[in-house]
Parts: sequence; C-alpha cells; structure tokens
Amino acid sequence: MTDHVTTPGAAAPQKIDTSVPHSARIWNYWLGGKDHYPVDEQAGDAYTAVFPGIVTIARSSRAFLRRNITYLVSEAGVRQFLDVGTGLPTADNTHEVAQRLAPETRIVYVDNDPLVLAHARALLYSTAEGATSYVDANVLDPERILARAAETLDFSRPTALILSNILGHVADHAQARSIVTTLMAALPSGSYLSVNDGSRGIDPVFEEAQDAYNESGAVPYNLRSVDEITAYFDGLELLEPGVVPVPLWRPEATSPAPAVIAEHGGLARKP
Repeated sequence: MTDHVTTPGAAAPQKIDTSVPHSARIWNYWLGGKDHYPVDEQAGDAYTAVFPGIVTIARSSRAFLRRNITYLVSEAGVRQFLDVGTGLPTADNTHEVAQRLAPETRIVYVDNDPLVLAHARALLYSTAEGATSYVDANVLDPERILARAAETLDFSRPTALILSNILGHVADHAQARSIVTTLMAALPSGSYLSVNDGSRGIDPVFEEAQDAYNESGAVPYNLRSVDEITAYFDGLELLEPGVVPVPLWRPEATSPAPAVIAEHGGLARKP
C-alpha cells in the first residue's frame, strides 16, 4: 500500500516511560494488541481481577465502532472520517474498515499522547486511492483539530466524526458537550457523529473499579450517565436504535445474543 501521510512532527522522538502503566497500552492489552509492556499487563490484570467485564467492554466498543463505520461507508456513502482520540492501533482501525469497503476514503486520526504519536506510522498507511493522516492535537483544542484536519479532509463534504471513549477524559460534561458542538458545527449537512463511552448507573462493580482507577493517580476517565451521553447528540438525528449498550447497536446476525453492558453509544446524522 501507499502511505499518504501528514508528518507526525518533532514530537515523535519523545521518550516513552515504560516503568509505569499507561491507559492506552492497558486498553491495547485488553483488546488483544501487542503494544504494551509487563507493567501494563499487571495493571490490566489488577483491574480485571476486580471487574473482569472490562475486557468485554473494550472489545464490544471496538466492534460497535466497526459496525458504525461499515454502515457509514456502505449505506450512508460517507468517504471522510475524523477520528479523535484514536489511541493505539489494534485490529480493525478506522482506515482499515473504511478503505476495505471504499478505497478512496480519507481518514484523519487525532491524538496528543506521545506513545500514540510514536506509533503514528502504523496508522498512516493508506490505499493509493485514499488518504490517512495523523494530527497531534488535544481534544480540548477543537479549533486546532479542525484546522489541521482540513489539510486532508474537505469540510464541504459529509464527514463522520468519531469520538470513541475519549469524552470521558474531559472532566466537565458541559465542556465535553461544547467540544462536540464546535467540531460538528464545522461539518456540513449530511455529516455524522459517532460516540461511545463508559456509562454510569448500569454496573456498580464497574463503577467501583473505575473510581478506584481514577484515584490511583492515572489519567482519570469519567463515566457518564446514559442521559449525559445522549446529550452529545442534541440537534442531530439519532439513528435507530438510539443510544444503547454498544452490543445492542445493530448487532450482526451471526453474533451471540447481545448483552447489556456499561458502555453506551449511538450514531446520528446532522440535518
């Protein structure tokens, strides 16, 4: 394949501390990836000892995203994706799913983590017909995200904004909603918003495990109520079945019976 890239930039050589666990590497471990270290495995195992269901949440989240992208490309005709807070590459990254279906699709990944930046080239491979690029930016700076993404994407054309397990890292819910509003305001009619995040009020064991993790000194991740997650889609047209536990969002016919888990998501169209 040919790699059409936006150069990661000077931040790439930053030293990666492998002596302490890292949330992106732990998530990668739960997803069955290879980009993690023993310290991350230990932290991941400690979490699963309290709440084994976190592995199901991680993998169900990735499967939800895959089904979203498949719908967007195959049925909605979307050919541009802005994936904010992408994390470390594993199987079925956004560009892989989208370009398998439509090789001309263009994708911009956004993250500001030095570890993810160091792995950027693993994300940057594209089909010759399409493009895949990486923007080093913080979700708290949507204006920078939009300015840099516009170097690869044409914001006069429908674009799908993906915010998968990233808004929980924004401590203030009102600020998280404002970020979504700013990003979606730059996209034209016919664009889409895909959001999924850990949900509060569903599984008290999960909440206990996550609260303990947040108090450990790690970068906190804030669970939201289902109503708070639903509020991200205000002003948009939610597709059926709405905001639901991610295994219940249009499950594949061959999948096992979907279960309710504490991870909710939805997909909506901008009118």
